[in-house]
Amino acid sequence: MKTIALRIDDIGASTKRFEVYSKKRYGNFLFLKYVKNFKAWGPYREMSVDEWNKVFSILRQFGAKLTVGVTAAWVERNGKLTYFPEKFPEEAMILKNGLNEGLIEIANHGLTHCVVGKHLPKLFTSNRYYHREFWVWIPRNIHFENVKRSQEILQDYFDVAVTTMIPPGNVFSDNTVQAAKKYGIKRINYRRMKKSMLKEIILSLDSKITSEKNLPLENIIRFHDREIVTEGVDWLSRKLKAISAERQFVFVRDL
Repeated sequence: MKTIALRIDDIGASTKRFEVYSKKRYGNFLFLKYVKNFKAWGPYREMSVDEWNKVFSILRQFGAKLTVGVTAAWVERNGKLTYFPEKFPEEAMILKNGLNEGLIEIANHGLTHCVVGKHLPKLFTSNRYYHREFWVWIPRNIHFENVKRSQEILQDYFDVAVTTMIPPGNVFSDNTVQAAKKYGIKRINYRRMKKSMLKEIILSLDSKITSEKNLPLENIIRFHDREIVTEGVDWLSRKLKAISAERQFVFVRDL
């Protein structure tokens, strides 16, 4: 029987508002990155309570579980941080209900998801690079401060130990790992190219020596809230219907 973890990212992340770019030649020029045929990502809205209720109904229908990557603070246009439970109180409450029902796992998806101060769209270029939080060139103290604050925000509100980290954009460094260990993270889930193949990695932080587990891509079905917002909640239902009946759903923490 195949073991599968469902994972949704970018909940509460202002990246959905400010990461605006195009993959097409000349597509990043001025307003073109906002035009349907040119834009590659944002902007799009946060998920609604109604959408979350429908997602939970689908999870119950399929006997599924969902790891939810929450970015702990929304970065406003001026760089100010608004904590997730304050920015989206109704969404935070519905997630707490899903957590208490055992439908979801709350995972740490960073404090800001971006480099604050460089997060706004640019006139003539992509800003995608700066919508990754834990670059190796980011000062060490910022890694520790951001992991600490994000853990405090999420654990204080949801009243659970948050032990899984999903680094935004699969970007992190040794400083991130050390900060994660210090503040209660037990595993980091990311994707990378390994021996010319794309692999899902679980980096275990439980012991003094970190260890990696390589997983086939099909073991983790990862997606963003963008799929739900732009494609509709039925997107998830169709995704689960396409999976073989010979499977067991688990949280990322259980892989």
